[in-house]
Amino acid sequence: MNKYVFSLLLIVCQLSGFCSASEIKTYKGVISGGYDFYVSTPTTKSDTAAKPMVLFLHGASLCGTNIERVRRYGVLNAVDRGMRIPAIVVAPQNPGGAWRPSKVNDVMMWVERNYSVDTSRVYVIGMSLGGYGTLDFVNAYPDKVAAAMALCGGCSVKCPAGLSKVPLWVMHGTADRAVALSKSREVVNYLKGSKADSLLRYDWISGANHGYLARFFYLKKTYDWLLAHSLNDTPRVVNRKIDISRQEMNSAYR
Repeated sequence: MNKYVFSLLLIVCQLSGFCSASEIKTYKGVISGGYDFYVSTPTTKSDTAAKPMVLFLHGASLCGTNIERVRRYGVLNAVDRGMRIPAIVVAPQNPGGAWRPSKVNDVMMWVERNYSVDTSRVYVIGMSLGGYGTLDFVNAYPDKVAAAMALCGGCSVKCPAGLSKVPLWVMHGTADRAVALSKSREVVNYLKGSKADSLLRYDWISGANHGYLARFFYLKKTYDWLLAHSLNDTPRVVNRKIDISRQEMNSAYR
């Protein structure tokens, strides 16, 4: 490729907003017996202020020991495609089986020790197996999470009382054949039945299959919603002003 063509492609990339605006580092073996993970940070060098953290938990298809799989879809893939998220993005890889909240916490604590993190603004988002991981982690560590979004997942805990303490948006497609809608409904029904749903939002997306919900990772409003919350909010409230329409979801990959 000659210099002229390369320069032209670079200009097009910049004008389209499709250049990655983050620096992504890989960490393998830094936590004994723990998960390997990616950390993506905004590339603005002059801004040294503490940043929010967005923790992404992937689904079963990305499990394994080849960490590059974690970038196939989800938050890091959105960053690779040019999504600008004003936060530190942390993406561990689960080698297999259920996500373990204690190991996710180990990753989060490592990042907080080694990066400038605003610990009052830590968010979790996950899909499928990662949706389970999100709710299991939030239930185990509700005092550490400012808000969470769980896509087409469920919860491994029978009585997840910890979920009532965190602004939470649960979403599931009605045509999901991989993870039944009933798994998310169990969480919602538990919180509503316990009269502990003041911080809960939920949407059942008509006709949507399992993979359809991955579109949320590529919408700016997803991150706007997460970042609208803080542990310092008094009282804690769930943002109900930011909505995501079906039309926006249908155009997510554009």
